[in-house]
Amino acid sequence: MATDPTNKEAMVEELWRKYLTTGEFAKETRQRRFFRMLPGSPRCKNCYAPFEGAGSRVVSLLYGKKPSNLNPQLCNVCEIFAREYQGGAEVELSLLFVDVRGSTSLAEKLDATEYSRLINRCYKTATHVMVHSDALIDKIIGDQANGIYVPGFAGPEHARRAVEAGREILFATGYGSSNGPWIPIGAGVHTGNAFVGALGSEEGVTDITVLGDIPNTAARLSSSAGEGEILVSESACASAGIDCSGLDSRSLELKGKSSPVEVW
Repeated sequence: MATDPTNKEAMVEELWRKYLTTGEFAKETRQRRFFRMLPGSPRCKNCYAPFEGAGSRVVSLLYGKKPSNLNPQLCNVCEIFAREYQGGAEVELSLLFVDVRGSTSLAEKLDATEYSRLINRCYKTATHVMVHSDALIDKIIGDQANGIYVPGFAGPEHARRAVEAGREILFATGYGSSNGPWIPIGAGVHTGNAFVGALGSEEGVTDITVLGDIPNTAARLSSSAGEGEILVSESACASAGIDCSGLDSRSLELKGKSSPVEVW
């Protein structure tokens, strides 16, 4: 008997919500004890599947496990699930967007190869910090890198971790050093409810991404930030427990937003 489409959508939504808020799929929970017994290191931070060593061959052949494209410290369980079940869930999360400032003028000053190396170095620096602060890496577009901080991986303090990662990226790109920054960047952090899940096409191409007003606002914040600035929204400040009394406040008119956005 065919599955009711409405029931299937509800099931998929619930599975995604559990994964995004707890970091668990039911099947993975049962597999953890077995994976922990297998030799090998490093391992998935979530299910303990080994990525190298003798045990990695077992999990690769039997379960198709390998490091995730979203965060290489995690396995690719969500990509495997996304290929079978397109959909997602709306959850509270925090987003960190890092944007290269003045990229057009930078590209004009450098030849194409030099520019690509600089941008690639920036991507590697930003994503390294995001990965090690337990973000999922959203697709990289142009001169922008985006980290998704969901409770299932970044924990309940996802907003604070996004802000701290933004600060770490500024330091890693030279802000605060005696030599100054080696690339001009700005960042934006925003917190709220957004849809996270898998979107696909009839050709079978699947992309895991975040949709809604929250990512749009986070992108606008990073584009509005000056060199060496992190613009943190009111909701992100509240969620992160940041004392805003000593910070500069602004009311921004962002493109596409019907009312000003308060940031620090």
